[in-house]
Amino acid sequence: MFDRILVPTDGSGPANAALEYAGEIAAVEQVTVHILYVVDPSADPDDADDPIADSRDWAGETGSPIIEEVETGEPRDAILESAVEHDVDAIVMGTRGRRGVGRLLLGSVTEGVIRDAEVPVLVVRGDSEVRRPYPIETIVVPTDGSAHAEVALERALTIASHHDATVHILSIVDVAPAGIEDQNDLRLDRLERFARRVVDEGVERATNAGVETEVTVTYGSTHQKIRTYTDAVDADLLVMGTHGRSGLDRLLLGSVTERVLRTATTPVLTVRAASKE
Repeated sequence: MFDRILVPTDGSGPANAALEYAGEIAAVEQVTVHILYVVDPSADPDDADDPIADSRDWAGETGSPIIEEVETGEPRDAILESAVEHDVDAIVMGTRGRRGVGRLLLGSVTEGVIRDAEVPVLVVRGDSEVRRPYPIETIVVPTDGSAHAEVALERALTIASHHDATVHILSIVDVAPAGIEDQNDLRLDRLERFARRVVDEGVERATNAGVETEVTVTYGSTHQKIRTYTDAVDADLLVMGTHGRSGLDRLLLGSVTERVLRTATTPVLTVRAASKE
């Protein structure tokens, strides 16, 4: 799935969860793991701990190459620079961390990395409710037909082919943004037809890739339906685009992705389409 992954750490619970998951991936895939600790230059040096003393313990006995480094600077910039420098295939991060010398994985940092990274970002929450099975058997991909959602589906199909996993293609008709209250509203029919066309196109792509699929079109709040559906099928991975389009096909706006990241009970792989010049 990946050859080189970057794992930023600050010793917090979410960061350790990301390290553990990276270790599980490395043990199976034999990837190179780059562990990065970023020291906040404004912090009190007397509060500093040994920055990566326990990194190998959290990553586990993978048998894979583990490269450790310490950088001083602004966390988001250091993470993005390290990803480019080491030509990694993905960044594995916790959703938040602690303040002070070890401040790194705060929500704003993670969101900044997700927004600007040129590679996929695999986000892992440190809560006990989060499932992190590996290898992967079940993948959920919410889609709205946007460029970002299409890239997410393509990535999901690649991962599914590698793991012989099933991909669940999910399209959600959220009538609230369109102000639809009447079931007879013609706009609702347009939304439904669009959602079904999107999942049908996804199934066609999956069939061409030799990947088994399940499809669902449902109705309600987008981020809530993503969470409940992912739990219902015991998904091992959720793959999402980081942005979407507005209008009738609105789904993966940044706010939706951020809400899902804060509550997801499975690792979330975020991908984005290449920026247009």
